[in-house]
Amino acid sequence: MTNKQAIAFLLFISGICTYAQNKQLLYNFTEIPQSLMVNPGTAIQNRGYFGIPVLSGIYVNAGSSNMSVYDLFADNGVDFNAKVSNMVYSLKAGDVQRVNQQLEVVNIGFKIGGHFGKSYITFGAYQEIDFFNYWPKDLAILAYEGNAPNIGRAFNLSHFNVKGELLTVYHAGYHKKVSDRFSYGVRGKIYSSIIDFTSTKNSGTFITTEGENNFYRHALVSNVEVKTSGYASLREDDVNGGRDIVNKMMPRAFLAGNLGLGIDFGITYSPNETWTYTASIQDLGFIYHNKDVERYTLKGQDAIEGIELPFDDIFNDTGLSNNWQELVDEIEEAFPRDTIRDPYTTMRPVKLNAAAIYNFGGYAGKNACDCTASGFDGLINSVGLQLFAEKRPKHPEVALTAFYYRRLAQALRIKATYTVDKFSKKNIGLGLSTHFANFNFYLLADNLLEYYNLAKANNVSIQLGFNYIFPIRN
Repeated sequence: MTNKQAIAFLLFISGICTYAQNKQLLYNFTEIPQSLMVNPGTAIQNRGYFGIPVLSGIYVNAGSSNMSVYDLFADNGVDFNAKVSNMVYSLKAGDVQRVNQQLEVVNIGFKIGGHFGKSYITFGAYQEIDFFNYWPKDLAILAYEGNAPNIGRAFNLSHFNVKGELLTVYHAGYHKKVSDRFSYGVRGKIYSSIIDFTSTKNSGTFITTEGENNFYRHALVSNVEVKTSGYASLREDDVNGGRDIVNKMMPRAFLAGNLGLGIDFGITYSPNETWTYTASIQDLGFIYHNKDVERYTLKGQDAIEGIELPFDDIFNDTGLSNNWQELVDEIEEAFPRDTIRDPYTTMRPVKLNAAAIYNFGGYAGKNACDCTASGFDGLINSVGLQLFAEKRPKHPEVALTAFYYRRLAQALRIKATYTVDKFSKKNIGLGLSTHFANFNFYLLADNLLEYYNLAKANNVSIQLGFNYIFPIRN
């Protein structure tokens, strides 16, 4: 494999985990206390709960837009170089790379106001990793082909668009059941950022044309900025190994990092026992980065003349080749790289959920299971449509889900979903919630048709957890 193919391969690996953070199985699954995390106004099926610490909410989401691991590594007789080439040219600048992981540390909720109280309080904390990237198509082609075959083509630097963060979120919520028909909820959040890197508003071009004094003329117009917080201190001399890195990062998880504020809001409206409508907004907020900040800028324009830029000869046995290092030095002289420490603000990825639900079938009755009670007196079946949208730098990521919910027995509930989005047209998910001796266990898995061969999956999502529930007393 040549160097230019290795570069394209590394670009692919750097973005192999992708998917929108859509929790369609959890949304409206009201027997699971964590459904309050995606809609603070959802119907509540208990008088209190606490999540088993660290085990109450484990969420992992991974996949790839329009490309899977199987496409690159399948033993199907196709030359590996041809697979890399197909990957470079088939992915588009709008294809998304994404990984999201969440781990609940604490999650507690309880009714206030006595047996007939209609208010509910929740609080807790969770850790989150979020990485989001648009495929850098022009940069991948430039790395793969070099500039000589692309005379006159302007490579777009705005294709470099990436965002990644590690943070802890502290939250407290209030839920009010106004009547059997309507309830609402609101949750405040404090974000404690541990590490952040953001580069989403870049512009500029690189173009090679016929030269006047030499074979080629290379022109670069650049307005690129990479913002980081929590990263600079990890390069200090006293940081040596993983333990030192953890010691640097740990205090930031406990409100010693860069802080921000956010809010969630949700409602549930049931005009009658048959129809229910829900909606929620999550992470309407920001983080202000003013500690351990470094911002790297590459701004300016210049042109140089030469035979061919060595994109396909970057490395040799000792590292960077002399030709490439000379080019880097020349570019650095023409485009001074500024490192500044001014604060910056990042907005959280706002998420919208909405659903219309039709309830039908026989009545389970409020006495059918002492761990549940509903505003519509326990109809055992529901079908409906859910809409999800998440704000991202170029455009919202949108998904539409059809679902079926069923109360199978006193201790078991299931929900099946079919989701259509830009990643898949055959995403079938299944979730279950069980109740034994007041303990709740739930398992939600997405894209089940791909589990027989995960390497072929464009996305996979799984969520599970354990809670202790204080049932409603009749």
